[in-house]
Amino acid sequence: MTASLLTKPAQAIHYPDSDGKPMAENTLQFRWIVTIQGGFDALYRDDPNVFVAGDLLWYPVEGHPEIRQAPDALIVFGRPKGYRGSYIQHREGGIAPQVVFEVLSPGNTIGEMTRKLLFYQRYGVEEYYLYDPDHGRLEGWIAQEGQFEEIAQMQGWVSPRTSVQFALDGTELLLTRPDGQRFKSYLELDQERMDAEAARADAEAARADAEAARVAAESRVAYLVERLRAAGIDPDG
Repeated sequence: MTASLLTKPAQAIHYPDSDGKPMAENTLQFRWIVTIQGGFDALYRDDPNVFVAGDLLWYPVEGHPEIRQAPDALIVFGRPKGYRGSYIQHREGGIAPQVVFEVLSPGNTIGEMTRKLLFYQRYGVEEYYLYDPDHGRLEGWIAQEGQFEEIAQMQGWVSPRTSVQFALDGTELLLTRPDGQRFKSYLELDQERMDAEAARADAEAARADAEAARVAAESRVAYLVERLRAAGIDPDG
């Protein structure tokens, strides 16, 4: 028997879709993760080559499933939309997420967030944003020749990649699209939908009332004309 037949095939490397950690530690953090991810997903809904995800494991190095991170939100330009259990970079044309977000929770430590910043810097992120909803703190870093430089002024900052504007209103993060529309939570969007439906219903009811009044007025005029003619009076005379 030849040596080649005795050689065991290389075992396929497994890249888990979950790290066993929760998506969020509390409802406030969860709301902001969903709002940020959903806002960017809506912004790029018509661009088939922008992939947006939330809390998705990213594996930047082929053959090393232990090297991974799960940004609260990530945006990848140049990759198609679609289902993924994780973002395995060497299967994605080698393209790293260009923009990532982290939303702080009370359980995050300085050491943990420092490691995340260094990870994103090392593996090619262009823009990294950190929002602390509990304390209204907003920070950002942008890559310059492979090194992150902190953005000195986040109030009014416009993302080079997305053209989205950043600001704080008290402790609330304001993200404004290039078309002037603000990122909104699901509840805000649902309330807008209900308000729009109510406005359409009111407008339809007003049109129906106006049409009914017109028909009634025409019927009244026709009735009076017939009464005049019955009395021998020419209403056109």
